[in-house]
Amino acid sequence: MITLSFLTLGLFSSAAQAHFPLMSCWFESDKVACETSYSDGSKAVDYKVNMYDYDDNLIAKVNTDKRSIAEFTKPEADFYLVFDSGHESPVEVDVVEIKEK
Repeated sequence: MITLSFLTLGLFSSAAQAHFPLMSCWFESDKVACETSYSDGSKAVDYKVNMYDYDDNLIAKVNTDKRSIAEFTKPEADFYLVFDSGHESPVEVDVVEIKEK
């Protein structure tokens, strides 16, 4: 019974420590910049952020830099951005959600 209790406690502890991906994007002149991170405050360095048009065509893909920032040239067409860290659900940011910084 003690083993089962510790196992159960361990499972709940792991779930409590789970973190999920975050992405915040803004416009800077003719650029789109996005900062990626995790809910535990850690940065997401060297991860892909993809830009798609509204027909789901890949427009561009960039890896985050050492500051956890991905920068794109702002396209003429509407777009959305996806940060998929490989666990949990990917984060999507639509162009209508992005503001000037």
